[in-house]
Amino acid sequence: MLSESRKLAPQPVLLILLICLALAMLAASASGAVYIPWNSFPRLLWGTLSPDDDLLHRVLMDIRLPRVLFSTVTGAALAATGVTMQALFRNPLAEPGLVGISSGAALGAVFAIVMTAGGFLTIACFAFLGSLAATFLAYSIGRRYSGVAGLLLAGIAINTIAGSAIGVFTYLANDAQLRDLTFWNMGSLAGADWSTLAWLGPWTLLLMAYLCKQWRVLNALLLGEREAAHLGFELAVVRRRLIVVTALVIGPLVAVTGGIGFIGLVVPHLIRMLLGAHHRYLMPASMVAGGLLLTLADWLARLLVSPAELPIGLVTSLVGGPFFFFLLARGRAVRQ
Repeated sequence: MLSESRKLAPQPVLLILLICLALAMLAASASGAVYIPWNSFPRLLWGTLSPDDDLLHRVLMDIRLPRVLFSTVTGAALAATGVTMQALFRNPLAEPGLVGISSGAALGAVFAIVMTAGGFLTIACFAFLGSLAATFLAYSIGRRYSGVAGLLLAGIAINTIAGSAIGVFTYLANDAQLRDLTFWNMGSLAGADWSTLAWLGPWTLLLMAYLCKQWRVLNALLLGEREAAHLGFELAVVRRRLIVVTALVIGPLVAVTGGIGFIGLVVPHLIRMLLGAHHRYLMPASMVAGGLLLTLADWLARLLVSPAELPIGLVTSLVGGPFFFFLLARGRAVRQ
């Protein structure tokens, strides 16, 4: 990890990330089974359409734009929760997938899909309850041990139990539910549309804004519980709020996207290596980088096997898995 004297200035890094995100969103909106030239975007969005433009307009407005916007919001949310959990647990390995929060949300969503006839709201509620239960369980177990051991063991146990329970519900599912569950477990943004974005977009942005405002609390947590208490923070209240907000973010998103791992682990590590651990800069930069990474991953998922698409969870795992192994091999995951 770079020494503090070699950290980059946050404003230029954030500006570069924003520019890269804008370019990635344009590229993802243009590319796919149907190519849309960039210079036609103004005409398709605001101009008078010719008969030849109708298909491109429908693809751009009904499929590409909501999906790209949703991937940006989802990636930013996953990165923000990763930053929050790493500060909450004082552990750079903490992220919703590794400690079982995503698995808990997935278990709740799968239970709702198989055992109830409810729609999106029912699935989202059960996913939230599952993520909340997994978060409190991981925190209760992980805090009893120093270092990474307790947290990783709790995450392994939760992921194993949740995976087994998901297997049981998968066995009980009918053919239609089984097909949906198979692709849902691998992660996908294919279900993103304007209605989903209208439901989850403002909700997620509001919670991310709340997390950004907690940068002082997150900085204090890195100092240790005693030091944070001496600074005047009520740690019990802070923990509960951060845990609930994390579950409120992850639960509904997992209900829509399925399993998308490693964004919350990879992105905070990369940004921390560039900017340091000051959460006033780490949180917003990680959010932009998370949106960038997931938008690029979704773009690749659609391009590599076009006109079909790869499950996006496979793409993020192919990136995040080797990066996680690299951290372990270099010892950075333990030293940070």
